[in-house]
Amino acid sequence: VQLQASGGGLVQAGGSLRLSCTASGSTFIFSISDVAWYRQAPGTQRELVARMKSASDRLTDYAESVKGRFTISRENGKNKVYLQMNNLKPEDTAMYYCNLVRGQDSSWGQGTQVTVSS
Repeated sequence: VQLQASGGGLVQAGGSLRLSCTASGSTFIFSISDVAWYRQAPGTQRELVARMKSASDRLTDYAESVKGRFTISRENGKNKVYLQMNNLKPEDTAMYYCNLVRGQDSSWGQGTQVTVSS
């Protein structure tokens, strides 16, 4: 599976961005996979931002720092996963990566840069 992320950019604090990630391959495989967004700022470890279980239950999980501001969603028929980011803060500045997991298989996108100015 190949993942292509987009939607990053430069935004002022308090602004919004919507990240998108498109997965190649079977829509069925995508629908039974868990999806997630991670981020990594320079000099830090990659951290989980948000994840959503497969289409059958759609349970979500968020990092405490983004709860109430970010929303993960998926569009299974189009193999897409989104991250709506509102009320952005300078500390949200990072490279954002989408991730797809099915069993032992894990795929990563190339990352999209989000920069929030104060």
